[in-house]
Amino acid sequence: MGFIAWLIIGGLAGWIAGNIMRGGGFGILGNIGVGVVGAVLGGFLFSLLGLQAGGFIGSLVTATVGAVVLLWIISKVKSA
Repeated sequence: MGFIAWLIIGGLAGWIAGNIMRGGGFGILGNIGVGVVGAVLGGFLFSLLGLQAGGFIGSLVTATVGAVVLLWIISKVKSA
């Protein structure tokens, strides 16, 4: 069940980040990919700041923040 929850959180986080950053999602697989990588990045960033988020909502917030940062980094690399 943990793997399925991970995919659901990743998909939701990727979709939310896509809407925040450029006004649309990336499709199911793209959203999951962005969300999962964003969750890792968000967890790293939150640990650097000494923050912790637990439960479904906390994981979703962490993954979304990480996904937004990831999309921002990608947009800067593409424009350079």
